[in-house]
Amino acid sequence: MTSATAQRADAPAAWITPLLATACGMIVANLYYAQPLVGPIARALELSPEIAGLIVTLIQIGYCVGLLLLVPLGDIVENRKLVLALIAGCAVALVAAALATHASVFLIAGCAIGLCSVAVQVLVPFAAHLAPEHARGRAVGNVTSGLLMGIMLARPVSSLVADLFGWHTIFAASAVAMVLLGVVLSRKLPQRQPAPGVNYVEMLGSMGHLLRTQPVLRRRAMYQASMFGVFSLFWTTTPLYLAGPAFHMSQTGIAVFALVGVAGAIAAPMAGRYADRGHSRQMTAIALALGAGSFLLSRIGVEGSLMSLAALTVAAVVLDFAVSANLVIGQRAIFSLSAEHRSRLNGLYMAIFFVGGAIGSSVGAWAYARAGWPLASWIGFALPAIALLYFRTEPAST
Repeated sequence: MTSATAQRADAPAAWITPLLATACGMIVANLYYAQPLVGPIARALELSPEIAGLIVTLIQIGYCVGLLLLVPLGDIVENRKLVLALIAGCAVALVAAALATHASVFLIAGCAIGLCSVAVQVLVPFAAHLAPEHARGRAVGNVTSGLLMGIMLARPVSSLVADLFGWHTIFAASAVAMVLLGVVLSRKLPQRQPAPGVNYVEMLGSMGHLLRTQPVLRRRAMYQASMFGVFSLFWTTTPLYLAGPAFHMSQTGIAVFALVGVAGAIAAPMAGRYADRGHSRQMTAIALALGAGSFLLSRIGVEGSLMSLAALTVAAVVLDFAVSANLVIGQRAIFSLSAEHRSRLNGLYMAIFFVGGAIGSSVGAWAYARAGWPLASWIGFALPAIALLYFRTEPAST
């Protein structure tokens, strides 16, 4: 058998990667539907403005807990069963959110939505397992592009659906979508039984050991924490900026602006291909530089002018491109460390940079409240720039 023939034989079926990408996008969107709806949800459930932020915060907390406690199960539990169980839990939580008439019910449901949405981070290592070594970056990149499109589309779709049918509808519609997705995956997703090894308690204990002994994991998580931090900062503050006195943009206009940013998701498969060819270091430097540069680009033009709006739009695409590229390069790097630890490595990687995203959101809101877009954009520039300086200290063999 020739090398090319062997590679074709090792490759998964052509439809697997698009299926995983679609599934990731549908699942991860559940984390972001509530973000543009905090106002109407808080009013409907009689939450005070001071604690309305819990609507989003508890979803994020649930997701972080799931990353650390549930995603590592992918290393010891048959993956298809784990994914289907998490999707079923997510559907139940979404129904509870859609029917909620009391704040406590919605907040508990939100936490469960975040917890069960970690199914997406079982599917990404699944794609890496299915792909042969020579195409692993491409497979992870393609699946991650679906995940990123889900993140970017969730907010504008949620806003538009809520405007037309009310905020309950998006949660009910997503619950139906999760049921249909579960049916499809139960029939199409191949089984993957991890090799027998440690029990659950030992597995959780091993995560601290992995973090201490894997410098690639630590570095890649920190690079992406800075990038996801400014990504969250950007998408937390730009709706406020666009709706403010400079632009006076409507919610529909802001939704259209958010849709433009989806173009940046094309970076994921591109970055994966370059990483497969051995260009991870170059792509990392480019991604961090573009992340910092996008915030400088956003400052072009007089606030409120057409040029300023155009520059901000291009900056959104560039930033999303950079974040997508850096995410894929980091995941390919950590998935190459150990096949038997991929779910644990991915859980740690995602949890660390998701904390960066939560910090970015809060810092962005504070900065915008204190000094508007100028201060927020300088913070956005600084974090990737510092990460780029840190990257320059990375040994060439890392």
